Amino acid sequence: MCARIASPCVGLCSTTLGDPVCRGCQRTDDEIGEWMALSAEQRDHRMTELDGLRERVAGRFLRVDDAACLEAQLKRHRIRFRSEQPSLSRVVELLRVGRDRIRDLRRYGVTLREGAVELDAAELHDRLSAELMVEAGERRRAQRACTDSPCCLPDPELPS
Repeated sequence: MCARIASPCVGLCSTTLGDPVCRGCQRTDDEIGEWMALSAEQRDHRMTELDGLRERVAGRFLRVDDAACLEAQLKRHRIRFRSEQPSLSRVVELLRVGRDRIRDLRRYGVTLREGAVELDAAELHDRLSAELMVEAGERRRAQRACTDSPCCLPDPELPS
């Protein structure tokens, strides 16, 4: 039996519409294309990077006060998450799926930070999504710059 290949895909790939970064999972078009060829370790590393991106952006707007409550609500509503996925990254998924139905984030163990308290869940999701796309685009540019730089290319004289 084959092992399941982990992926941050949420089934909303916007790269098929021409976006250089997916609005659903924040991977670059290059990452999506090469995902199956990456080793499990490389995929785990990339997923950790994407979780970090979501944590940084979501942390500007909210905090998780009760991770157990959040997890219970995700399970209750059958929202997919990974066991090792940080809570703030999980909230991004919660808002993606439930933004039009959530009335009070405190029921999910989540509190809005100052400056975001006036936002409802849909507005919060829109702001998070916009900032995620900006930062994911910057991440893509940095990856491309590194790929184009001679310092990032493998040295043919060194064993790989």
